[in-house]
Amino acid sequence: MNLKSFFILLFIVTLVGCKKKQEPQVLIVETPTFQNPLLVHGPDPWVFQKGDTYYLTHSTGNSLKIYRTKNMSKLGEAESRVVWTPPATGMNSKEIWAPEIHFVNNKWYAYYAADDGKNDNHRMWVLENESEDPFEGTWVDKGKMNLADDRWAIDGSVFEHNGQLYFIWSGWEGTVNKRQDIYISKLSNPWTADGTRVLISKPELEWEVKGTSDELPTVNEGPQFLKKDNKLFIVYSASGCWTDDYTLGILTASADADLLNPASWVKSSQPVFSKNPEGHVFGPGHNSFFKSPDGTEDWIIYHANPEAGQGCGNNRSARMQPFTWNDDGPVFGKPISLDIPLPVPSGEK
Repeated sequence: MNLKSFFILLFIVTLVGCKKKQEPQVLIVETPTFQNPLLVHGPDPWVFQKGDTYYLTHSTGNSLKIYRTKNMSKLGEAESRVVWTPPATGMNSKEIWAPEIHFVNNKWYAYYAADDGKNDNHRMWVLENESEDPFEGTWVDKGKMNLADDRWAIDGSVFEHNGQLYFIWSGWEGTVNKRQDIYISKLSNPWTADGTRVLISKPELEWEVKGTSDELPTVNEGPQFLKKDNKLFIVYSASGCWTDDYTLGILTASADADLLNPASWVKSSQPVFSKNPEGHVFGPGHNSFFKSPDGTEDWIIYHANPEAGQGCGNNRSARMQPFTWNDDGPVFGKPISLDIPLPVPSGEK
């Protein structure tokens, strides 16, 4: 190697060395995301969180089907199982609607609406399972709930407050399909009502009565319990599911109030979660709630149609998004568009 070649080589080595020093390594961490819908067919989604596992069910019309997952963002890949099917005939043999599963007093309970093929006969029914895992064991029929007045009833849910079990549902005041109201009753055990039923909400505001006609009722349905600090909330669905204006409203009560006093519950003057046509969200409603795996985030799961005019059928898909809080209660914001990726719930692995 001559002297000229040596200096050229030395220059190249020096240049490469300087370049490496000027380009510090940057560690790029990608945040995992998901996109709605979670389930293409998933009307009336309900989630129960036990330990690090989420159990989801939704309306199938003919069974109790449960999904099991540790990652809600991957619900579409979750194991699922039909754990109960109705009898071939009888008052709880048809139209199995809006099931929910709850773990109460160390047993699983499933609440569902059913009839004999005639809608006027819809009532709430209960199943019990003593297994630790709702996928295992036997679901035993505990029969029809003995709700006061024995009127039409759907969308039942149970919650505990100050050591007392309560049941909330959507029902008729009389025997004619004119109006669906939200009722509450005490329970003496997970399948037995105690005392009268109390009406705490009826459709009366402009945004609660969309889709009404002589043949179709006004609607308050799908009540869901939520608690934060010293306030209690019941988030419910309003207007007909057959309209694009199916929406969410909210009732608020003080944690120390008499929950069987209708005056304890204050209704929101405006809906709290409504359609987003540009984002393919029509008729959002019939929701439930859950926490992220690390407990730091609150999430809402709900159903909605991807296009206008699709009504109460099988196009209703299950979707979820996080929500926040202010001094008045939960802030759900706007339903997020189907084409927007969302960060997975905090703590998912």
